[in-house]
Amino acid sequence: MTRKTQKLALAVLLALFLIVTAGCSWFRRAPEKAPLPESREDEKKQQVAIPDPINRGARREPVLKVFMADKGRIETMKFEDYIQGVVAAEMDPEWPQEALAAQAIIARSFTLQKIAEDGGVPARKAHASTDIKEFQAYDASRINDNVRKAVNGSRGQVAVYGNEFIRGWFHAYAGPRTALATEGLEYKGPNPPYIRIVDSPAEDTIPEEEKNWRVSYPLNRIRAVTREITGKDPGAVEKVEIADKGPSGRATRLRVNNVEVSCPELRLALDSTKMRSTYLTSLKIENGQLVMEGSGYGHGVGMCQWGARGLAEKGKSAEEIVRYYYRNIEIVRLWE
Repeated sequence: MTRKTQKLALAVLLALFLIVTAGCSWFRRAPEKAPLPESREDEKKQQVAIPDPINRGARREPVLKVFMADKGRIETMKFEDYIQGVVAAEMDPEWPQEALAAQAIIARSFTLQKIAEDGGVPARKAHASTDIKEFQAYDASRINDNVRKAVNGSRGQVAVYGNEFIRGWFHAYAGPRTALATEGLEYKGPNPPYIRIVDSPAEDTIPEEEKNWRVSYPLNRIRAVTREITGKDPGAVEKVEIADKGPSGRATRLRVNNVEVSCPELRLALDSTKMRSTYLTSLKIENGQLVMEGSGYGHGVGMCQWGARGLAEKGKSAEEIVRYYYRNIEIVRLWE
């Protein structure tokens, strides 16, 4: 082979090599872009799911079967429509929108937790009930634009701890401070880690008639109720005193003569709209009556509604209000 022929052969081989290597690129799959890392908010959203009984698919608003106590029948409604009626019934519709939005977050959390744990209200074959003894209050007639804006602005938002919906306990007014579940509700399990004692931000703004209360009961009624709760007859009542207090200062047990009785149970038996709380400031026997004085309205656990109003008036957002009352929780949006 001549030198000229060799050069020609090398040139042909080089050309063929370039064609083949270029052709391979025509069939080579383009590199895929790596997925963007999920945001912390997205990660949190995936930690909880809409309970199966009402799950219509991810990011879709559930539909509820609600037992209407006043009508004695079940009605079907969108979740957010139900929440509007709850917020309007449980809080003054004219209060600041951020307080109402905080109530909406807690109402959603309460509802979802009950459905996840108990299926809602199985006795009614419903997801919720308008009977306050069974679930939450509900009054669609009180819904106004203020409520609609508050609920729509917090649409789909719930409070969670870990992978579970929180127990959305709330009450009208805490008095000087909120309570642990084990004292205010006599909750039988360990106190949920997100329930804590905080000072009431409403102490200086709540009207006096809402702040403190006073009520009297005939001594024979105190005797009868004590016997009913404990199964022990204390005899003719001569002395009533606080036997034990919880960390917030609430009475957890009273001593009627020599018989101890649960204070939360006694409150329910005596009418919780009159004996408004277990935060007692005075117990006296006068003219055959037990005279009680105290502060607060409700069990004192979780969010204080008057406190939520006070925080909203100070410029706090709904999320900030909820986080004030519930420790180390996350607020996530389950549907748009």
